Amino acid sequence: FAKLPAGTVEDLLKPENKDQLTDLLLYHVISGMVTSDMVTGDMSVPTAEGTELAISVKGEEVYVGEGGAKVTDMYDVMATNGVVHVIDAVLMIPAPPAPTKNIPELAVEAGVFKTLVAALTAADLVTTLSGDGPFTVFAPTDDAFAKLPAGTVDDLLKPENKAQLTSILTYHVLPGKIMSSDLKEGTTTVATVQGSDVDVVVGASAVKYGTATVNPELYDVEATNGVVHVIDSVVMPPAPAMAPPPAETPAKSTPAADDGSNAAAFRVSALGLVAAAVAMLF
Repeated sequence: FAKLPAGTVEDLLKPENKDQLTDLLLYHVISGMVTSDMVTGDMSVPTAEGTELAISVKGEEVYVGEGGAKVTDMYDVMATNGVVHVIDAVLMIPAPPAPTKNIPELAVEAGVFKTLVAALTAADLVTTLSGDGPFTVFAPTDDAFAKLPAGTVDDLLKPENKAQLTSILTYHVLPGKIMSSDLKEGTTTVATVQGSDVDVVVGASAVKYGTATVNPELYDVEATNGVVHVIDSVVMPPAPAMAPPPAETPAKSTPAADDGSNAAAFRVSALGLVAAAVAMLF
């Protein structure tokens, strides 16, 4: 450990770097008991972290990992639950290869997104999701689409329903590249490309995207223009809010049309008053 750059161990021991430290340690663990007599040549074995570990034999010496950590004379140290081989360096997890396919190409290659690919094609979204992005796609599998009521997918793929299909698909897309490490524990409300918000819930045992559950083994699948997280259900966007009814405008009273009779009546009344006044004088 002392061979690592200054400050590396201190950083790894910080609580916020627990996941990184855990992965690093598990990269030094192989499931099962592998003793020296089982290493007969160059080989590769899966680690508890999940990445393959290269083992090479050079003469009478054994090296492990890409950096070539040497197995010391302290090997085949037996324990009650396995075996320990001491090495002269800390093994660093190799960086994953850079992605070479965009999001639609990944979907095609996977073979479990045939319905999604057909839907993206029908909605004319293949070109969009092949662009620079970056995008984060929560991708429903074929089994996820199969959970929808019978005939739903067929109806959505009809040209006259393109707008509705587009709304559903873009509700599964977030702008930017959001890795699992970017998600905070608890509920986070995020805006989708469709325009509506969706809740992402990170719990102790599962991650939810709306009503769907993220596959615990198929997430952070990187593409050249974003990342894909696989989900087990199709998430429907919320129904658009109904516009409030227009406020009623009080009816205005309309003056009655004057056909001249009112003016005539006024003149008659006025003449009567004048006549009465004259009579009183005499």
